Amino acid sequence: MTTAAEAADPAVPIPALSRAPSARSGVRAVRWGLVKLALAILVLVAAASVTFFAQLLVPGDRATTILNQQTGRAQLWSAADLAPVNHQFGFDRPLAVQYVDYVSGLFRGDLGTSYTQHKPVTEVIGAQIVPSLVLTVAALVTAWVLSLVVILVTVKRRRFVTAIGSTWEALTASLPPYWIGVVLLVVFAVELRVFPVIGGTGVAGTVLPVLTLALPLAGFLGQVTRDEFEKVLDQPFITTARTRGMSDTGVRLKHALRHSVLPAVTLSGWALGSLLSGAVIAENVFGRPGIGQVLVVAVNTRDVPTVSGIVLVVAGVYVIANLLVDLAYVLIDSRLRAS
Repeated sequence: MTTAAEAADPAVPIPALSRAPSARSGVRAVRWGLVKLALAILVLVAAASVTFFAQLLVPGDRATTILNQQTGRAQLWSAADLAPVNHQFGFDRPLAVQYVDYVSGLFRGDLGTSYTQHKPVTEVIGAQIVPSLVLTVAALVTAWVLSLVVILVTVKRRRFVTAIGSTWEALTASLPPYWIGVVLLVVFAVELRVFPVIGGTGVAGTVLPVLTLALPLAGFLGQVTRDEFEKVLDQPFITTARTRGMSDTGVRLKHALRHSVLPAVTLSGWALGSLLSGAVIAENVFGRPGIGQVLVVAVNTRDVPTVSGIVLVVAGVYVIANLLVDLAYVLIDSRLRAS
Protein backbone atom coordinates (compact mmCIF):
# COMPACT_ATOMS: atom_id res chain seq x y z
CA MET A 1 0.00 0.00 0.00
CA THR A 2 1.07 3.60 -0.59
CA THR A 3 1.44 5.64 2.64
CA ALA A 4 0.19 9.21 3.03
CA ALA A 5 3.77 10.52 2.98
CA GLU A 6 4.56 8.67 -0.22
CA ALA A 7 1.37 9.98 -1.79
CA ALA A 8 2.27 13.55 -0.80
CA ASP A 9 5.83 13.30 -2.11
CA PRO A 10 5.86 13.49 -5.91
CA ALA A 11 9.40 12.07 -5.96
CA VAL A 12 8.20 8.75 -4.59
CA PRO A 13 7.09 6.55 -7.51
CA ILE A 14 3.57 5.19 -7.27
CA PRO A 15 3.05 1.68 -8.59
CA ALA A 16 1.66 1.92 -12.11
CA LEU A 17 -1.24 -0.40 -11.53
CA SER A 18 -3.19 1.22 -14.36
CA ARG A 19 -0.49 0.31 -16.82
CA ALA A 20 -0.91 -3.42 -16.31
CA PRO A 21 -4.24 -3.74 -18.17
CA SER A 22 -2.91 -1.74 -21.11
CA ALA A 23 0.23 -3.90 -21.21
CA ARG A 24 -1.89 -7.04 -21.20
CA SER A 25 -4.07 -5.55 -23.95
CA GLY A 26 -0.96 -4.88 -26.01
CA VAL A 27 0.23 -8.47 -25.61
CA ARG A 28 -3.21 -9.76 -26.60
CA ALA A 29 -3.23 -7.48 -29.64
CA VAL A 30 0.18 -8.76 -30.77
CA ARG A 31 -0.89 -12.37 -30.19
CA TRP A 32 -4.12 -11.75 -32.12
CA GLY A 33 -2.17 -10.23 -35.01
CA LEU A 34 0.27 -13.14 -35.16
CA VAL A 35 -2.54 -15.69 -35.11
CA LYS A 36 -4.37 -13.89 -37.91
CA LEU A 37 -1.18 -13.63 -39.96
CA ALA A 38 -0.45 -17.34 -39.50
CA LEU A 39 -3.99 -18.27 -40.53
CA ALA A 40 -3.74 -16.02 -43.59
CA ILE A 41 -0.50 -17.73 -44.64
CA LEU A 42 -2.07 -21.16 -44.16
CA VAL A 43 -5.05 -20.20 -46.31
CA LEU A 44 -2.78 -18.97 -49.11
CA VAL A 45 -0.62 -22.10 -48.93
CA ALA A 46 -3.75 -24.28 -49.05
CA ALA A 47 -5.06 -22.35 -52.06
CA ALA A 48 -1.69 -22.66 -53.80
CA SER A 49 -1.62 -26.41 -53.08
CA VAL A 50 -5.11 -26.90 -54.53
CA THR A 51 -4.27 -24.94 -57.68
CA PHE A 52 -0.98 -26.83 -58.13
CA PHE A 53 -2.56 -30.27 -57.98
CA ALA A 54 -5.51 -29.08 -60.06
CA GLN A 55 -3.03 -28.35 -62.85
CA LEU A 56 -1.88 -31.97 -62.72
CA LEU A 57 -5.48 -33.20 -63.04
CA VAL A 58 -6.05 -31.34 -66.32
CA PRO A 59 -6.31 -34.00 -69.08
CA GLY A 60 -3.36 -34.24 -71.42
CA ASP A 61 0.36 -33.66 -71.16
CA ARG A 62 1.25 -30.08 -70.22
CA ALA A 63 4.17 -29.82 -72.64
CA THR A 64 2.01 -31.15 -75.47
CA THR A 65 -0.69 -28.60 -74.68
CA ILE A 66 1.84 -25.75 -74.79
CA LEU A 67 3.32 -26.88 -78.11
CA ASN A 68 -0.14 -27.28 -79.64
CA GLN A 69 -1.02 -23.74 -78.58
CA GLN A 70 2.22 -22.33 -79.93
CA THR A 71 1.89 -24.05 -83.30
CA GLY A 72 -1.88 -23.89 -83.60
CA ARG A 73 -1.99 -27.61 -84.37
CA ALA A 74 -3.30 -30.51 -82.31
CA GLN A 75 -0.89 -33.40 -82.75
CA LEU A 76 1.35 -35.84 -80.93
CA TRP A 77 4.94 -34.74 -80.40
CA SER A 78 8.08 -36.78 -79.98
CA ALA A 79 10.05 -36.84 -76.75
CA ALA A 80 12.76 -34.77 -78.44
CA ASP A 81 10.21 -32.07 -79.31
CA LEU A 82 8.77 -32.04 -75.79
CA ALA A 83 12.11 -32.01 -73.96
CA PRO A 84 12.87 -28.25 -74.40
CA VAL A 85 9.37 -27.33 -73.20
CA ASN A 86 9.60 -29.66 -70.20
CA HIS A 87 12.95 -28.13 -69.28
CA GLN A 88 11.77 -24.54 -69.79
CA PHE A 89 8.76 -24.91 -67.51
CA GLY A 90 10.42 -27.33 -65.06
CA PHE A 91 8.13 -30.25 -65.86
CA ASP A 92 11.13 -32.59 -65.94
CA ARG A 93 11.91 -32.05 -62.25
CA PRO A 94 10.54 -34.24 -59.44
CA LEU A 95 6.95 -33.46 -58.48
CA ALA A 96 7.92 -32.53 -54.90
CA VAL A 97 10.45 -29.98 -56.19
CA GLN A 98 7.84 -28.51 -58.55
CA TYR A 99 5.38 -28.19 -55.65
CA VAL A 100 7.86 -26.47 -53.34
CA ASP A 101 8.90 -24.06 -56.10
CA TYR A 102 5.28 -23.26 -56.89
CA VAL A 103 4.26 -22.58 -53.29
CA SER A 104 7.42 -20.62 -52.45
CA GLY A 105 6.94 -18.63 -55.65
CA LEU A 106 3.68 -17.34 -54.21
CA PHE A 107 5.59 -15.46 -51.52
CA ARG A 108 8.07 -14.14 -54.10
CA GLY A 109 5.27 -12.86 -56.29
CA ASP A 110 5.98 -15.53 -58.91
CA LEU A 111 2.82 -17.25 -60.15
CA GLY A 112 4.42 -18.95 -63.11
CA THR A 113 4.46 -18.18 -66.83
CA SER A 114 1.44 -17.91 -69.09
CA TYR A 115 1.28 -20.70 -71.67
CA THR A 116 -0.28 -18.47 -74.32
CA GLN A 117 1.14 -14.99 -73.64
CA HIS A 118 4.61 -16.23 -72.65
CA LYS A 119 4.80 -13.63 -69.88
CA PRO A 120 4.80 -13.94 -66.10
CA VAL A 121 1.29 -14.48 -64.81
CA THR A 122 1.77 -11.57 -62.40
CA GLU A 123 2.20 -9.25 -65.40
CA VAL A 124 -0.84 -10.69 -67.17
CA ILE A 125 -3.05 -10.25 -64.10
CA GLY A 126 -1.46 -6.97 -63.01
CA ALA A 127 -2.31 -5.34 -66.33
CA GLN A 128 -6.04 -5.97 -65.76
CA ILE A 129 -6.53 -6.13 -61.99
CA VAL A 130 -7.13 -2.40 -61.41
CA PRO A 131 -10.43 -2.17 -63.37
CA SER A 132 -11.68 -5.28 -61.57
CA LEU A 133 -10.78 -3.90 -58.14
CA VAL A 134 -12.42 -0.56 -58.96
CA LEU A 135 -15.59 -2.40 -60.01
CA THR A 136 -15.51 -4.60 -56.91
CA VAL A 137 -15.00 -1.81 -54.38
CA ALA A 138 -17.56 0.45 -56.10
CA ALA A 139 -20.12 -2.37 -56.05
CA LEU A 140 -19.50 -3.04 -52.33
CA VAL A 141 -19.86 0.64 -51.41
CA THR A 142 -23.00 0.98 -53.55
CA ALA A 143 -24.53 -2.12 -51.97
CA TRP A 144 -23.89 -0.73 -48.49
CA VAL A 145 -25.43 2.64 -49.38
CA LEU A 146 -28.52 1.05 -50.94
CA SER A 147 -29.08 -1.35 -48.04
CA LEU A 148 -28.62 1.28 -45.33
CA VAL A 149 -30.95 3.75 -47.06
CA VAL A 150 -33.68 1.11 -47.32
CA ILE A 151 -33.15 0.09 -43.67
CA LEU A 152 -33.25 3.65 -42.32
CA VAL A 153 -36.31 4.58 -44.35
CA THR A 154 -38.46 1.45 -43.89
CA VAL A 155 -37.69 -0.27 -40.56
CA LYS A 156 -40.27 0.40 -37.81
CA ARG A 157 -42.31 2.65 -40.07
CA ARG A 158 -45.88 2.16 -41.21
CA ARG A 159 -46.69 -1.44 -42.05
CA PHE A 160 -46.97 -0.75 -45.77
CA VAL A 161 -43.58 1.00 -45.90
CA THR A 162 -41.92 -1.77 -43.90
CA ALA A 163 -43.40 -4.39 -46.22
CA ILE A 164 -42.00 -2.56 -49.26
CA GLY A 165 -38.53 -2.60 -47.72
CA SER A 166 -38.66 -6.30 -46.86
CA THR A 167 -40.00 -7.21 -50.31
CA TRP A 168 -37.30 -5.17 -52.02
CA GLU A 169 -34.56 -6.95 -50.08
CA ALA A 170 -35.98 -10.42 -50.74
CA LEU A 171 -36.44 -9.68 -54.43
CA THR A 172 -32.99 -8.23 -55.10
CA ALA A 173 -31.25 -10.91 -53.05
CA SER A 174 -32.87 -13.63 -55.17
CA LEU A 175 -31.97 -12.16 -58.57
CA PRO A 176 -28.95 -13.69 -60.38
CA PRO A 177 -26.34 -11.08 -61.37
CA TYR A 178 -26.19 -12.31 -64.96
CA TRP A 179 -29.94 -11.72 -65.43
CA ILE A 180 -29.70 -8.28 -63.80
CA GLY A 181 -26.83 -7.35 -66.10
CA VAL A 182 -28.71 -8.39 -69.24
CA VAL A 183 -31.86 -6.49 -68.17
CA LEU A 184 -29.92 -3.35 -67.32
CA LEU A 185 -28.02 -3.58 -70.59
CA VAL A 186 -31.17 -3.96 -72.69
CA VAL A 187 -33.21 -1.29 -70.89
CA PHE A 188 -30.68 1.44 -70.15
CA ALA A 189 -28.09 0.90 -72.88
CA VAL A 190 -29.98 -0.50 -75.88
CA GLU A 191 -33.48 0.95 -75.47
CA LEU A 192 -33.01 4.20 -73.52
CA ARG A 193 -29.37 4.72 -74.60
CA VAL A 194 -28.51 6.36 -71.29
CA PHE A 195 -25.31 4.35 -70.90
CA PRO A 196 -22.90 2.86 -73.45
CA VAL A 197 -23.56 -0.68 -74.66
CA ILE A 198 -19.89 -1.62 -74.46
CA GLY A 199 -18.62 -0.46 -71.10
CA GLY A 200 -15.27 1.16 -70.50
CA THR A 201 -13.40 2.28 -67.41
CA GLY A 202 -15.10 5.68 -67.32
CA VAL A 203 -17.95 6.63 -65.00
CA ALA A 204 -20.69 6.09 -67.61
CA GLY A 205 -19.38 2.65 -68.47
CA THR A 206 -19.10 1.64 -64.82
CA VAL A 207 -22.62 2.44 -63.57
CA LEU A 208 -24.45 -0.58 -64.99
CA PRO A 209 -21.73 -3.15 -64.10
CA VAL A 210 -21.64 -1.77 -60.54
CA LEU A 211 -25.42 -2.04 -60.20
CA THR A 212 -25.31 -5.58 -61.61
CA LEU A 213 -23.10 -6.68 -58.73
CA ALA A 214 -24.45 -4.31 -56.06
CA LEU A 215 -28.20 -5.00 -56.23
CA PRO A 216 -28.12 -8.67 -55.10
CA LEU A 217 -25.57 -7.88 -52.40
CA ALA A 218 -27.66 -4.94 -51.16
CA GLY A 219 -30.55 -7.34 -50.66
CA PHE A 220 -28.41 -9.73 -48.60
CA LEU A 221 -26.95 -6.92 -46.50
CA GLY A 222 -30.40 -5.49 -45.88
CA GLN A 223 -31.82 -8.83 -44.80
CA VAL A 224 -29.10 -9.52 -42.23
CA THR A 225 -29.23 -5.94 -40.91
CA ARG A 226 -33.00 -5.50 -40.70
CA ASP A 227 -33.63 -7.94 -37.84
CA GLU A 228 -30.76 -6.52 -35.77
CA PHE A 229 -31.92 -2.97 -36.46
CA GLU A 230 -35.45 -3.78 -35.26
CA LYS A 231 -34.11 -5.36 -32.07
CA VAL A 232 -31.84 -2.41 -31.33
CA LEU A 233 -34.71 0.07 -31.72
CA ASP A 234 -36.49 -1.74 -28.86
CA GLN A 235 -33.53 -1.49 -26.47
CA PRO A 236 -33.73 0.70 -23.33
CA PHE A 237 -30.84 2.97 -24.36
CA ILE A 238 -32.80 3.93 -27.49
CA THR A 239 -35.75 4.94 -25.32
CA THR A 240 -33.37 6.95 -23.13
CA ALA A 241 -31.98 8.75 -26.18
CA ARG A 242 -35.49 9.64 -27.33
CA THR A 243 -36.48 10.99 -23.89
CA ARG A 244 -33.47 13.28 -24.00
CA GLY A 245 -34.93 14.94 -27.06
CA MET A 246 -32.91 13.28 -29.82
CA SER A 247 -34.77 13.11 -33.12
CA ASP A 248 -35.80 9.83 -34.69
CA THR A 249 -33.28 10.30 -37.49
CA GLY A 250 -30.52 11.01 -34.97
CA VAL A 251 -31.39 7.92 -32.93
CA ARG A 252 -31.32 5.73 -36.01
CA LEU A 253 -28.06 7.12 -37.37
CA LYS A 254 -26.08 7.63 -34.17
CA HIS A 255 -27.19 4.72 -31.99
CA ALA A 256 -29.24 2.05 -33.76
CA LEU A 257 -27.17 1.79 -36.92
CA ARG A 258 -23.87 1.34 -35.11
CA HIS A 259 -25.17 -1.54 -33.02
CA SER A 260 -26.87 -3.40 -35.87
CA VAL A 261 -24.29 -3.51 -38.68
CA LEU A 262 -21.93 -6.16 -37.29
CA PRO A 263 -23.68 -9.08 -39.09
CA ALA A 264 -23.50 -7.13 -42.35
CA VAL A 265 -19.83 -6.35 -41.73
CA THR A 266 -19.20 -10.08 -41.41
CA LEU A 267 -21.01 -10.69 -44.68
CA SER A 268 -18.95 -7.97 -46.38
CA GLY A 269 -15.77 -9.95 -45.80
CA TRP A 270 -17.19 -12.78 -47.85
CA ALA A 271 -18.81 -10.39 -50.32
CA LEU A 272 -15.58 -8.63 -51.29
CA GLY A 273 -14.05 -11.83 -52.59
CA SER A 274 -17.35 -12.94 -54.07
CA LEU A 275 -17.73 -9.65 -55.94
CA LEU A 276 -14.27 -10.04 -57.43
CA SER A 277 -15.31 -13.48 -58.65
CA GLY A 278 -18.61 -12.08 -59.89
CA ALA A 279 -16.76 -9.40 -61.82
CA VAL A 280 -16.16 -12.10 -64.43
CA ILE A 281 -19.89 -11.97 -65.24
CA ALA A 282 -20.20 -8.18 -65.30
CA GLU A 283 -17.04 -7.67 -67.33
CA ASN A 284 -18.16 -10.13 -70.00
CA VAL A 285 -21.75 -8.86 -70.18
CA PHE A 286 -20.67 -5.24 -70.55
CA GLY A 287 -17.39 -5.80 -72.40
CA ARG A 288 -15.27 -4.23 -69.67
CA PRO A 289 -11.54 -4.82 -69.27
CA GLY A 290 -10.47 -6.76 -66.20
CA ILE A 291 -9.42 -10.15 -64.94
CA GLY A 292 -12.80 -11.53 -65.95
CA GLN A 293 -11.88 -11.23 -69.60
CA VAL A 294 -8.42 -12.65 -68.83
CA LEU A 295 -9.96 -15.63 -67.05
CA VAL A 296 -12.38 -16.45 -69.88
CA VAL A 297 -9.57 -16.35 -72.46
CA ALA A 298 -7.31 -18.43 -70.21
CA VAL A 299 -9.98 -21.09 -69.72
CA ASN A 300 -10.75 -21.27 -73.43
CA THR A 301 -7.04 -21.65 -74.30
CA ARG A 302 -6.29 -23.98 -71.35
CA ASP A 303 -3.79 -21.48 -69.97
CA VAL A 304 -3.65 -23.25 -66.61
CA PRO A 305 -1.03 -21.00 -64.88
CA THR A 306 -3.13 -17.90 -65.59
CA VAL A 307 -6.30 -19.55 -64.30
CA SER A 308 -4.46 -20.71 -61.18
CA GLY A 309 -2.98 -17.25 -60.68
CA ILE A 310 -6.42 -15.64 -60.77
CA VAL A 311 -7.69 -18.21 -58.27
CA LEU A 312 -4.83 -17.31 -55.93
CA VAL A 313 -5.51 -13.59 -56.34
CA VAL A 314 -9.15 -14.11 -55.40
CA ALA A 315 -8.05 -16.21 -52.40
CA GLY A 316 -5.72 -13.40 -51.36
CA VAL A 317 -8.58 -10.91 -51.56
CA TYR A 318 -10.67 -13.17 -49.31
CA VAL A 319 -7.84 -13.25 -46.76
CA ILE A 320 -7.35 -9.49 -46.80
CA ALA A 321 -11.10 -8.91 -46.60
CA ASN A 322 -11.43 -11.07 -43.51
CA LEU A 323 -8.56 -9.23 -41.83
CA LEU A 324 -10.30 -5.94 -42.59
CA VAL A 325 -13.53 -7.32 -41.16
CA ASP A 326 -11.79 -8.19 -37.90
CA LEU A 327 -10.36 -4.66 -37.70
CA ALA A 328 -13.77 -3.17 -38.47
CA TYR A 329 -15.27 -5.19 -35.61
CA VAL A 330 -12.85 -3.59 -33.18
CA LEU A 331 -13.50 -0.10 -34.52
CA ILE A 332 -17.29 -0.46 -34.46
CA ASP A 333 -17.63 -2.16 -31.07
CA SER A 334 -15.39 -0.58 -28.45
CA ARG A 335 -16.02 -3.51 -26.09
CA LEU A 336 -13.86 -5.70 -28.33
CA ARG A 337 -10.88 -3.41 -27.81
CA ALA A 338 -11.01 -4.07 -24.10
CA SER A 339 -11.47 -7.83 -24.42
